[in-house]
Amino acid sequence: MKFIASFFYELPMELKTFTVGPFSENTYLLTENDHAILIDPGFYDEREFRSFKGELEDSGEELLAVCLTHAHVDHILGLHKVLKEFDIPVYLNHSDLYLWNNFEQQSKIFGLSSGGFDFTPESLEEQKGFTLGNFEFDVIYTPGHSPDHVSLYFEKEDLLIAGDVIFHNSVGRTDLYKGEFDLLASSIREKLYALPDTTSVYPGHGPATTIGREKKHNAFVKAE
Repeated sequence: MKFIASFFYELPMELKTFTVGPFSENTYLLTENDHAILIDPGFYDEREFRSFKGELEDSGEELLAVCLTHAHVDHILGLHKVLKEFDIPVYLNHSDLYLWNNFEQQSKIFGLSSGGFDFTPESLEEQKGFTLGNFEFDVIYTPGHSPDHVSLYFEKEDLLIAGDVIFHNSVGRTDLYKGEFDLLASSIREKLYALPDTTSVYPGHGPATTIGREKKHNAFVKAE
């Protein structure tokens, strides 16, 4: 079973991590005061999905929505499974919907088989104080790894869901559709490194880190 870790914060918010799929992608479940949101569902097989669903049922929270940091295949691989059982909205930045509209083709490139989607997600544009139920967070537009990429900053919890922009001692790849290293570095320096050094960073792959650590030690983008 690939469910590997849970991270807890003082009530009312709790964050749980599921590392799933052939890309070892981090899917996040946030719960707060009877509400829950799911971020980047990368579930590949039924066992991984049932692990998430069991955690949700045990929490007793209502799943309100899915939020996507971006639409690369590994971050939405489990979305069909989620929507089959939950009638909830999906949120994605609309700066460039090419990846979303070509999900089936993405899957084939990586030797996977998954159909596309027959709807357009709700728009998740850059803004401060976006609310979903009991959750409030800032949506930070962070392109460079992908043109639709956002990071989600929960100021009250001092917590960032970073997607594939920055990792522990690394950054997201820039050799895919509209990837650009200089743009990625700008997103990191100008937007993410502007957050408090104490901010916990939960990336799309690998272990958690902090803004302060990456400013000092990231091998690709250090603070200026």
